[in-house]
Amino acid sequence: MTATTQPPRVSSPYITKRLMPKASARARPVLVSKTPRRPLPKPMARHHLLLQLLYLAVVLTAAHGSIDFRADLNHPYAGSSLSKYEFTTNAARASNARAARINARFARILGQGLPAVDVPLTPLADQGHSLTVGIGTPPQPRTLIVDTGSDLIWTQCQLLFRRTAARQRGEPPLYDPRRSSSFAFLPCSSRLCQEGQFSDKNCTRNRCLYDDVYGSAEADGVLASESFTFGVHTKVSLSLGFGCGALSAGSLVGASGIMGLSPGTMSLISQLSVPRFSYCLTPFADRTTSPLLFGAMADLHKNKTTGPIQTTSILRNPAMETAYYYVPLVGLSLGAKRLAVPEATLAIKPDGSGGTIVDSGSTISYLVEKAFKVLKKAVLKTVRLPVVNGTVEDYELCFALPSGVAMSSVKTPPLVLHFEGGAAMVLTKDNYFQEVRAGLMCLAVGSSPDDFGVSIIGNVQQQNMHVLFDVRSQKFSFAPTQCDSI
Repeated sequence: MTATTQPPRVSSPYITKRLMPKASARARPVLVSKTPRRPLPKPMARHHLLLQLLYLAVVLTAAHGSIDFRADLNHPYAGSSLSKYEFTTNAARASNARAARINARFARILGQGLPAVDVPLTPLADQGHSLTVGIGTPPQPRTLIVDTGSDLIWTQCQLLFRRTAARQRGEPPLYDPRRSSSFAFLPCSSRLCQEGQFSDKNCTRNRCLYDDVYGSAEADGVLASESFTFGVHTKVSLSLGFGCGALSAGSLVGASGIMGLSPGTMSLISQLSVPRFSYCLTPFADRTTSPLLFGAMADLHKNKTTGPIQTTSILRNPAMETAYYYVPLVGLSLGAKRLAVPEATLAIKPDGSGGTIVDSGSTISYLVEKAFKVLKKAVLKTVRLPVVNGTVEDYELCFALPSGVAMSSVKTPPLVLHFEGGAAMVLTKDNYFQEVRAGLMCLAVGSSPDDFGVSIIGNVQQQNMHVLFDVRSQKFSFAPTQCDSI
């Protein structure tokens, strides 16, 4: 991008009224720089015009209700010195902490609070893929963890640095709103402040202060609006409401904050009315980037798949507002055998507990206890290897491999997730087993409490699976895909 060319800015309808009170509620204004420019040489002017037309196409698409762009997700352990075995077990430990936090949140809502000792804290960066974005004007590059189970977009902020513990060496610099011309506090009357779901919220001097709990961390801050710049080949700047905050518990380790992609009010998806988005996670052990696609670019038919495209529904929790994408999981098979898991075991209960969510922030998957016991029994009958007694490396079922034999040489039948309407997600061995160290392979599925727990489809199960969330039509689609080819 040349110095004379700026990406288009598209304002979120959640903050447009405050920034531009005369604008139509339906029209998303495009901010145009009024800085005079010197005439360009003809070849450069032609190139400049092409870029302007390209950017205009992005803006016009956004103005008609769609944000179309691609971003690349960073692997949770990209650039880490940890071995494959070390980061695999670290991720499982963090995933268990996240599942415990999610279930603890449901337990509190249902009046079945868990003692704090049952909810461990681990670095958020161990749990999910991240995205490097530009925050502010001019953009300050920051890395945010992409989370389909989080609502708020937030980053650690220089504004609140005095309230945080001493920062460790090697942590990324804090975003500094004083260096941005587009930063502004959101008033207490703003929609995000009024409708956002927080653990705690109060207004001071017409500023919306909040405290919120994430998968395995807690943060507080103040709501504001800012320009976020996205894109790989084409850059686009979007005005979004976000949290200018600080961690009060837990850690991020290499990341600066969270990019919420949930169906909740404060997420990027809801603020910009994104009709659909998709991602395709490359194999966890590869540590390579993964594509994240928005709007018209999120189309499973545009990329070669290695299996059929299948679709089921996205469900809403009928009893409570949540930040999760529920899907109607109705059964399980191991190979050709359908397992004796009643459909009601996997369904959302009348009080809002239970059900199954698709979660990009969980590494491994979880089934409610009754379903997990059935799966565990079937796996024990199928895998003809010695069982390692007890929980090993935060896994609930592990097998000892023969001396000198890798997991890749072991044959296991596919694990099939059956959804309402006939869709079936077929998981190969690498999608439900992990080799956690030489000579040891473990089931990448854990258990959740029967009384209030939720079943979770994690990112190991989603690797080399192009998954699409059609938010407008409330449909969830998926297809086996070689993700590094997109």
